Amino acid sequence: MSRGEHHRIHAHDRAQRNRLLIAQEAARLMSEHGIRDFHHAKLKAAERLGILDAQALPRNLEIEQALREHQRLFLASSQPLMLRQRREAAVEAMRFLAAFEPRLVGAVLEGTADAHSAVCLHVFSDDPDAVARFLGDHGVPIELQTRRLRDHREEQPEYPVVLFAADELPFDLTVLPRDAVRQAPLDRIDDRPMRRATLAQVETLLALDGEDALEQRLRSALR
Repeated sequence: MSRGEHHRIHAHDRAQRNRLLIAQEAARLMSEHGIRDFHHAKLKAAERLGILDAQALPRNLEIEQALREHQRLFLASSQPLMLRQRREAAVEAMRFLAAFEPRLVGAVLEGTADAHSAVCLHVFSDDPDAVARFLGDHGVPIELQTRRLRDHREEQPEYPVVLFAADELPFDLTVLPRDAVRQAPLDRIDDRPMRRATLAQVETLLALDGEDALEQRLRSALR
């Protein structure tokens, strides 16, 4: 093996190790400090580790995988409970907001929700203010923001966001036009259409979670 080839292999191995280290540190920051933005988490992780090579920055999907592993190793007893609590809250909110065809998105759907996670829903109305009025009419205090989401045309339209809390859990509603129920925005993790779940699908998730929990308890009892 030539010296140049050996150097390239060594540099590749070092870059791969750095990517893994950054992904793991980004996952820790997201879990422990509530950082929700993948790009911000990876930059902060690289800074904390003193890794300046831009080529060593992991993809968002690598960070999500590291986050799942971090939760499995360090939050095995608490994270599933927090996830279930938020999925149950999502079901109640989706029933309440049924007129707006709600879809569950984000960490609560994907299974990575933790103590910092809001219940994120897409709701649909051709009147951007209808959701805020509906909540106001029911006495729910809200906060209004906006958010840009990337669509399949690579455009980034801005949409209204309604924030509120119920039973000490934060809710984050993005208000999209009615026809957007057929075409999800692109996911920030893998640039594919965002996964979304209907009320019936979330109820199925909860039922499956319950079966898994029962199976785990039975296994523990039989040991």
